[in-house]
Amino acid sequence: MSKRTIVSMPGDGIGKTVLPEAIRVLDAVGFDADYVHADIGWEFWCKEGNPLPQRTLDLLEKHHYCLFGAITSKPKSDAAKELAPELQDKGFVYYSPIVGLRQHFDLDICMRPCKTFKGNPLNFIRRGKGNTIEEPEVDVMVFRQNTEGLYGGVEWTNPPDNVYEALKSHPKFKKFAEAPREELAVSTRIFTKHYTERIVRAAFEYAKKFGYKSVTVCEKPNVIRETSGMMLSLAKAIAKEYPGIALWDTNIDAQMMWLTKNPEDYGVIVSGNMFGDIVSDGFAGLVGGLGFACSANIGKDVAIFEPTHGSAPKYETLEPSIVNPIAMILSACMMLDHIGENEKADKIRKAIADVVEEGKVRAYDMMKLKGSQGVLKEGAASTTEMTDAIIAKLK
Repeated sequence: MSKRTIVSMPGDGIGKTVLPEAIRVLDAVGFDADYVHADIGWEFWCKEGNPLPQRTLDLLEKHHYCLFGAITSKPKSDAAKELAPELQDKGFVYYSPIVGLRQHFDLDICMRPCKTFKGNPLNFIRRGKGNTIEEPEVDVMVFRQNTEGLYGGVEWTNPPDNVYEALKSHPKFKKFAEAPREELAVSTRIFTKHYTERIVRAAFEYAKKFGYKSVTVCEKPNVIRETSGMMLSLAKAIAKEYPGIALWDTNIDAQMMWLTKNPEDYGVIVSGNMFGDIVSDGFAGLVGGLGFACSANIGKDVAIFEPTHGSAPKYETLEPSIVNPIAMILSACMMLDHIGENEKADKIRKAIADVVEEGKVRAYDMMKLKGSQGVLKEGAASTTEMTDAIIAKLK
């Protein structure tokens, strides 16, 4: 097999810190690759008016696989203020570059695993019978539709005539028509049969491959009848092709309650864009939080692997860094799985599990400390020390 080229997009904030740590682990496990840097993020918005330059799209088009760190996004008005003076009032509008990547490359399938590491002090615990303490084992894969729904970007403030007239044609819009049009903000939630069917089928295929006994549609079809209803209806039809895998459906609000009551009961969950974002963060909180939350954005030709934590710019300049690199390293494992390097991915995950269970090296979040440089004096490992411990287990 020829040497692979991986696009490296550190992005903003701590993305610049954790991505090199993941590459160190990949090198240590024997993954032979070249890494080509790609520009993305706030710096390029401010000085170019585009946080996702065409040169970056070209690199991804050429090399297909990408490790991505983190992105900073700010509200529309704040983003406009930070443009370089020569770009002010030139019609530039900020749009999230990761959402742009998902839509440009049709990265419609997002996978977010939430799995317990034995010995992690951040694991969810609850009271059981007889006032006992239980620590349920969580092993959930969330499939999130990545390109449609509320993140589709079809929205208006002060909608134009054709949109406004279309909205007025709906009987339930009558109460909103009483407001001045310039005071209206409209965001759409659009599902299509093609992409909804793709994400549901991907969830069932994953459940079949890895022996999960259920697929749960987590939506709100009793209220959002058209879009959530479409996903549930398609899931019922597809489920007939997978005997032995139960189809469950939960409302997103109820699911957020139940995930702290019986999280061990769930296997594969599939949702639209917003609800998938919510439920995956909820389950991530049960297995250690954002320091352990990895994800994959997968399309037909391009795949991007990223931790789900943000850029956390307040930690970027700390020296040495204190942030937990595990989420980024686990995202790199998902990349290895995707390209068929499963043995290397499993070795890295085993090394992480060994470090976590041993408990001698812990990042500040694992010690439940408030993030600051002072945590190092309290025994927390630096970012580099966490990575070093994982690499040591690989050897």
